[in-house]
Amino acid sequence: MGLNGSVEMLASGRVGAASIAFLGLAAAAPIVTLVTVIPDVLAAGAGPLVPWTCAVAGLILLLFCAGQAAMIRRLPSSGVAYSHVTLGLGRPAGLAAAWLAIAGYQTIQFGLYALAGLTAAPLLSSFLGLTAPWWAVAAACWAVVAICGPMRIEVAAGVLGLLAVAQATVLAGIGAAGVLQPFGGRVTTDSILLAGWPALDRSAVGLLLAVAVLAFAGFESTAGYAEEGFQPRRSAGFGGYGAVLLIALLLGGVSWTMIVAAGPDRAATVADTRGAELLFDLAAGRLAPWAVTLGRFVLFAGVLAGILALHQVIARYLFALGREGALPGVLGDVRRRTAAPRAASVTQSLIAGAALAGAWAAGAGPGPRTARWLIVGGALSLLVVLLLAALATLLHLNRVPGPEGLWGRFLAPVLALVSLGAVAFLAFGDLPALLGMPAGFALVKAIPAGLAVGVLVGVGHALLVGRPSAAAPRIPRQRDPGAHRPERITQRSPGPG
Repeated sequence: MGLNGSVEMLASGRVGAASIAFLGLAAAAPIVTLVTVIPDVLAAGAGPLVPWTCAVAGLILLLFCAGQAAMIRRLPSSGVAYSHVTLGLGRPAGLAAAWLAIAGYQTIQFGLYALAGLTAAPLLSSFLGLTAPWWAVAAACWAVVAICGPMRIEVAAGVLGLLAVAQATVLAGIGAAGVLQPFGGRVTTDSILLAGWPALDRSAVGLLLAVAVLAFAGFESTAGYAEEGFQPRRSAGFGGYGAVLLIALLLGGVSWTMIVAAGPDRAATVADTRGAELLFDLAAGRLAPWAVTLGRFVLFAGVLAGILALHQVIARYLFALGREGALPGVLGDVRRRTAAPRAASVTQSLIAGAALAGAWAAGAGPGPRTARWLIVGGALSLLVVLLLAALATLLHLNRVPGPEGLWGRFLAPVLALVSLGAVAFLAFGDLPALLGMPAGFALVKAIPAGLAVGVLVGVGHALLVGRPSAAAPRIPRQRDPGAHRPERITQRSPGPG
């Protein structure tokens, strides 16, 4: 639901909390983190700290979800951070948050496009004997996303839900194999207890926590489906909690099983030797070859699901901004038959396609390092958005009292704001190590500069477009007959609250 008011609205009553949680899981793509990030962290000697920091990161983000759920009850909106930050901090800050979010999601999506070719390479070689260039695989993924993007949200959610369930199932199976066949024949407490573990310096522990929080990037996109939920004021909030719990269980649980399978004393050495193949090499020693191949298929499917999930949330941001009059009004149009943001989805596809075509024309050959830089840069942008949203939540909920108790109105938002602020300080304070490059490298300076430019663009944009001009669309009650088919409703009920 927008702040300004246009009769256009997304279809209500299409997806439930579980579907929204899986959309958030797909956007975060935990299997990508487990393959590309966790081996490096284990190789650095983090050991049992890895699952514990995933748990702490999950706890911090659950605190954020408490405030986000309260804001969704106040204002279910496809604009997510834009609408909520505008309520708490004003429209200039809201537009700054919107552009930072769009830029962050788009950058992570480009990183996943770069990974698509790498994850597809062993499959194409094994089954077809082909060696496809990265741009060919990226173009195929782009075509799939462009076709699926404008579909009914329940169809897209079904596809992404199946891919997310497959990802979770395969990861759980690989993890179970590691626990049932641990290194040395038994699971020891050294794999999880920190007592006696060689201490990392404080900066390394802080950086590890920052990495863990950034690995959840995408979970907050669940709020963007609020208008389309079975219960517009509740489904997306519950979906956010579910996404965080699922991501924390997969990242923390599977990283622990990797330590068990490699051996607590050998985990750093094995991870340093195997690199990105660590998860599959550990599985190969315990499972049949077809199971390892299935894992590689799921990795590619996880990358594709992440691209599609990010496409959905970017399209909803563009839709909300178009509906508010901040962008051309055509972006705020919906397809009558499906009430999906078709114009915004097609626009997002064209933008991504143009960027990929430009990279191909420039002769770019993105590898894993490039993908890492893109994903980390995008995740840092989203971390700033979370900070703005947490501050806006705290201010709005206490400035305009509602039914929330002390926990949801004040304590949880304060704890989330302080925790996310500490994580941001740790992340930006050791940015070269986070990116894996020297301190003087241009990209180390470019990321903070890019975020500052995003804030300035948002403020300037707000000054140019002025105030919203129309009244907000109404969200149908959960049980309105035909609420899931807006084109069949001739008279809408006023909706709750």
